[in-house]
Amino acid sequence: MGGISSYFVAILSIISATNAFLPLCTSHVKSKTSSTTTTTHQMSFMADSSDYKQSNSDFGDGDKGSATSEAPLRGEVDLAEVPVTEEIPVPMSRNNVGNRFVAVVYDRIHSTKDYTSEDESDGDNDQADMLWGMHNDRIELTEEHVMWARKQNLYNDTFNTESMADILWSHQLLSSDLQRTIGHVMCVDASTMEDCREALSRDPIIRSLLGTNDKNGECDVSSIPLYRWRQIRDHTLRRDDGRDGRPNMLLAFDRKEAMSDGVREEVTNDHLEYLIRSERIIAAGPLHVATAKKTDPKSIPIGTLLFFNSPDRDEAIDFVQNDPAALAGLYETMSVHRFNNLDVTGKFVSENLYFPKQNTYQMKEAMEYWGYPVEDQQTKWLNW
Repeated sequence: MGGISSYFVAILSIISATNAFLPLCTSHVKSKTSSTTTTTHQMSFMADSSDYKQSNSDFGDGDKGSATSEAPLRGEVDLAEVPVTEEIPVPMSRNNVGNRFVAVVYDRIHSTKDYTSEDESDGDNDQADMLWGMHNDRIELTEEHVMWARKQNLYNDTFNTESMADILWSHQLLSSDLQRTIGHVMCVDASTMEDCREALSRDPIIRSLLGTNDKNGECDVSSIPLYRWRQIRDHTLRRDDGRDGRPNMLLAFDRKEAMSDGVREEVTNDHLEYLIRSERIIAAGPLHVATAKKTDPKSIPIGTLLFFNSPDRDEAIDFVQNDPAALAGLYETMSVHRFNNLDVTGKFVSENLYFPKQNTYQMKEAMEYWGYPVEDQQTKWLNW
């Protein structure tokens, strides 16, 4: 027990010193037929569980097997025939400065569009029409949202040289019945709050919600809540999303008196130990007031942002309610949502020179379709 306690203390010391495209839900109205074709990538992870012993080897003492075979594998080419190309990595993005801002967007709160029916007799259906209308509008703009984020992240000498913010992730929030999308939460890495808000002002979904239909028009995003997120950097709190359940998000805000009565500080150790022992945390950390500088003493903790895996909603709610921080009365509000992790990184899939007939170049075709440069030396490298 002494070793475990020392481990938690070590983690706490480090912390104090540093201070998925469309959702799996049903659309209410029939979607328009797309003129483009998409390719679905299916990935599997295989482990070699063989239990061979040397005495059962297929090779005798005089037959060790050949390291190479004269018969090539199907589709294999001789690497000696593949031309050598010098690749030049792109410099690290200048936006990776550790200023992580989190923007929380709820369609019902921020939408300025009127979804009510002109027929007064349909008043009972206005609520449902509004909810499904916002869902359908979001689904229609999801592709544009993802491509906007990817363009923000692609920083090189030939494209998007003025990008001043990186979109680290964007999670699409789902309703409790998993039938509709209801919003999204994003993490933005930017040098300043102004750069962060400028990037948000060009998010197609935010612009649509706020009623800015002109693509080049100004968009005031001051109504979008913005927080500093200080993620706890420890491998025990970085599980794969979807492992042993489905990914969920907890957005909790402290009581106003929590800072003065010291509840957050008192439960920090127990809260952290609870998360580590659960072995289900994808990412976690406190939300702070968004200030111009993260060292500003006014940037006090005001909530918790937690991503974790859970088999179902009831179990997810039970998990967060039994958190020592919740049991101690730290939070005033707690919201749990299932989410889809949108692929905003735009991972570039390069050609398979060893098996050239394998279809692994779809991303280049997609990038070319969406207007990216694809023949320059830098595009195929990611900016993290």
